[in-house]
Amino acid sequence: MMEPVISVTDLVKYFPIHHGFLGRKVQYLKAVDGIDFTVHKGETLGLVGESGCGKSTVGYLILNLIKPDGGKIFYKDLDVTALHGKELQRIRRNLQVVFQDPQSSLDPRMLIKNTVGYPIEVNGLAKGAELVRRVKTMLAEVGLSEDHMYRYPHEFSGGQRQRIGIARALITEPKFVVLDEPTSALDVSVQAQILNLIKDLQQRNGYAYLFISHDLSVIKHMSHRIAVMYLGNIVETAPKNSLYQNPLHPYTRALMASLPQPDPQKRHTLAVLKGDVPSPVNVPTGCRFHPRCPEVMEQCSRLTPPFIEMDTGHRVACHLYEPKNSVERREQ
Repeated sequence: MMEPVISVTDLVKYFPIHHGFLGRKVQYLKAVDGIDFTVHKGETLGLVGESGCGKSTVGYLILNLIKPDGGKIFYKDLDVTALHGKELQRIRRNLQVVFQDPQSSLDPRMLIKNTVGYPIEVNGLAKGAELVRRVKTMLAEVGLSEDHMYRYPHEFSGGQRQRIGIARALITEPKFVVLDEPTSALDVSVQAQILNLIKDLQQRNGYAYLFISHDLSVIKHMSHRIAVMYLGNIVETAPKNSLYQNPLHPYTRALMASLPQPDPQKRHTLAVLKGDVPSPVNVPTGCRFHPRCPEVMEQCSRLTPPFIEMDTGHRVACHLYEPKNSVERREQ
């Protein structure tokens, strides 16, 4: 199998929260707490979970926009967490991001020509007439015209602004792109156009994507493989078809059951998970999902479930699938 474009191993990020007299008391918000995954060329890994589970933090850690507290992030064979200064700048052109809100992520005072062209200028890839030519070509790739180069962001619709954000991310010809809920701020009528554009660009250029969303129907449309995240942990990973045909983790099954069916002949009562997501400051012991799990067992509150491979590429962290003798050995 080909070498992954991105490999993440035991990634950890805790945010300190200071309180008490003069802020001397410190607690830690466990945003990302020991996760592993890979993304290959031409592949989309969908990262799905409820709001606040740590999905966006994962994306920003890979891009080195925030520093991890533990673990390793490899871009091909380079350890991104060990790079600094010019070494880090040299690979940044290969790691790009499309943000959630196209309005707030574009500078309102910059012409689109400068917004889209800045990444190649700052990386020393082009300037002058060559820069203008590349911007024009990139805008055409995302369905915009040459005239759009000399306008400001407020002159565009939400869908057009997101096309500009995509053009800015892809103009350096990156190998890996984080797409952080790129359609959640858009009208439903525009979402499908942007999603299909993102897929078409990947098919033409072989980009590796980490597609972050809380919407399972969007994740299904976009992804080749899916990782389900809950409270800073990944609880299940699988190829798309395997996950949707046979979800194993109780949390994944609950997410699937909460999806409305468009076919009136297949209507069902939508599932509602009991309780709220626990605080990432005071995470439950054992399996983090156990306070809300409909299939909770005695050991779930005491023992952290190991990742078990149930089928080719389909792994789950749940005591339901752990052999009984394995549980007994871990309790001793």
